[in-house]
Amino acid sequence: MSTLTIPSNYQYVNNYWDEAHAASLAGDEVALLLYRSNMLGRDLRITNYGGGNTSVKTQEVDPITGEKVPVMWIKGSGGDIGTLTRKGLAGLYHDRLVALKNRYLGLEFEDEMVGLFGYCMFDLNSAAPSIDTPLHAFVPHVHVDHLHPDALIAIAASKDGEAIAKEIWGEKVEWVPWQRPGFDLGLQIEACFERNPGVEVIILGGHGLFTWGATAQECYFNSLNAIEKASAYLNENYGKKRPIFGGMKVASHEPATRQSMAAALAPYLRGYCSQFRSMVGHFTDDERVLEFINSNDLEKLAPLGTSCPDHFLRTKIRPLVLDDMAEGSLEKPEELRSYLDGKIEAYRADYTAYYERCKRANSPAVRDPNPVVFLWPGVGMFTFAKDKQTARVAAEFYTNAINVMKGAEAVSEYVALPEQEAFDIEYWLLEEAKLQRMPKPKSLSGKIALVTGGTGGIGQAIAEELMREGAVAVLADRDRLEETQTGVAKTYGKDNVRATAIDVTQPDAVAEAIKQTVLAYGGVDIVINCAGISISKALEDTTLQDWDRLQDILVKGQFLVSQQAVEVLRKQGTGGDIVNIASKNALFAGPNNVGYGTAKAAQLHMSRLLAAELGKDKIRVNTVNPDAVLRNSKIWEGEWAAGRAKAYGVSVEELPALYAKRTILNEEILPEDIATAVRVFVDGSLGKSTGNVLNVDGGFAPSFVR
Repeated sequence: MSTLTIPSNYQYVNNYWDEAHAASLAGDEVALLLYRSNMLGRDLRITNYGGGNTSVKTQEVDPITGEKVPVMWIKGSGGDIGTLTRKGLAGLYHDRLVALKNRYLGLEFEDEMVGLFGYCMFDLNSAAPSIDTPLHAFVPHVHVDHLHPDALIAIAASKDGEAIAKEIWGEKVEWVPWQRPGFDLGLQIEACFERNPGVEVIILGGHGLFTWGATAQECYFNSLNAIEKASAYLNENYGKKRPIFGGMKVASHEPATRQSMAAALAPYLRGYCSQFRSMVGHFTDDERVLEFINSNDLEKLAPLGTSCPDHFLRTKIRPLVLDDMAEGSLEKPEELRSYLDGKIEAYRADYTAYYERCKRANSPAVRDPNPVVFLWPGVGMFTFAKDKQTARVAAEFYTNAINVMKGAEAVSEYVALPEQEAFDIEYWLLEEAKLQRMPKPKSLSGKIALVTGGTGGIGQAIAEELMREGAVAVLADRDRLEETQTGVAKTYGKDNVRATAIDVTQPDAVAEAIKQTVLAYGGVDIVINCAGISISKALEDTTLQDWDRLQDILVKGQFLVSQQAVEVLRKQGTGGDIVNIASKNALFAGPNNVGYGTAKAAQLHMSRLLAAELGKDKIRVNTVNPDAVLRNSKIWEGEWAAGRAKAYGVSVEELPALYAKRTILNEEILPEDIATAVRVFVDGSLGKSTGNVLNVDGGFAPSFVR
């Protein structure tokens, strides 16, 4: 690979290499490794989130001897090349890695070798070395890429893959049959160079691609060139032998219909998948997905499972296909529930049988037998996992698996990993150890919160408090949507927050906000009615318009949101929480406040009524009564502050001190105080409490409940 070829343009991959930026990193090979990795990771056709590995070998000063020694820097275990930083690298003495050959006793001792990687550490602040470490260590080149491009895996997972590879690259390719990653696979890769010094590409059967280079740039473009070449070959063959996936069997519904159908079904699926822990969902009707699930080959290919180990670790060995659901069953809940009961139970039984067939004496206990991936012809794909990012990534991985099957079937015949090999990867003791090291879930992990008034001070504070405990949140409001979502996402991650428009007085607008919540996350668990308005006027000054606005937004709005959200909660069948943000004015008869106080009292009593009605569904309904939350509160931006100041005979500027002084604790009430009260109601701390009222007012005797 002495001559670097950079095509003027690529058709099937994206070239993100910036010469000027790369030049600014010259002399720092580790920085160039990170840059190369991040550029490769930007294109999901090249490698999935968390998949693949990259490395570089450098000369570093040994802190003990002061002499230059060879060091290999490689992506650490569990990292992602698209977001890789120095903290995510493992730095190991290269000569010590090579010396491990003297300790290797054979395939049955593979896992023991991983424990020896720790004795090879150069950088003591490194990430844990991955199982791929020896695969890179024994490649006699400076920069090395191991990637999982769809086009290459399509060839690697083909019945005639080795012959196809030879047809594309001739004598410049080496093929290594499928083997679980480990020390021996590293030795096999090393042997490729020994028997074929001119090799330019190594393909691991059913697994992925190895490329390399003397520089980061050369390695990057050698990877792109290999993927481009394979992609072009596949593209030339699509539809040549037979229609893609055997042609279309089912037509897709219109986009809007698909979205509505997905929103109607997702809560049912989420309820089943949350048998052991609360799951978050993802839905996609990507054209690549529809092409597969609407095809004649769906019945043949879906049961085979995926090929690349990264694919089925994220998606389980195979999906659940909803290809025989009766037309119109969404409008017949009992019929739908009966159908899904049968499908889910059959899947669980099949997964358990797979475990029993393949388990070994030291295998970990069987894991959650519920599906991760659901395929609904004509509509799209649902995925469910412990959090939104994992669910989204599972969908991306299965889309990659679809691309692989498409390519393999176009040029040959798709071949999945043998069942026992798949099991040995899924229940690998090293993977189990990694799972056991993961932190304990937070109290609201896997929970989905819908917060009306979510871009206001109190609403946003509530959402952020719930997100700190692991929930995802939808902020529903009339304004500040984009800026609030962007701001919250910077702290909690873009996967974990959505903002959606809502007018709580309009049934259709409420329905659309709940639909968007379900499409984003699969359902809802926590409903916070925080949308509000405040009008402070004496009886003679209160207009009918004032009265109607207060009743519509506060009372009707709480009613509509609760009514429609309960439909979703009941579909899930996993209980839930409604928390209504009322006011101490629901209990206290203050001056010049007839419209607002009456509406707040109605909110409070509606909460009691709902608690009594929904208890049979394990849906808890509670109320938080704030008082005088001035900071960042929308209601104090209008005439309310002036009205209250007039009622108490003080200036607006004097209100915060006035409200604080009248409390028993002499404390100002902040949005964060209300958020804490809400969190206590929904995080399990008060799991057997419903119909209750929690005043957060600093202590105000006239509004004591008893």
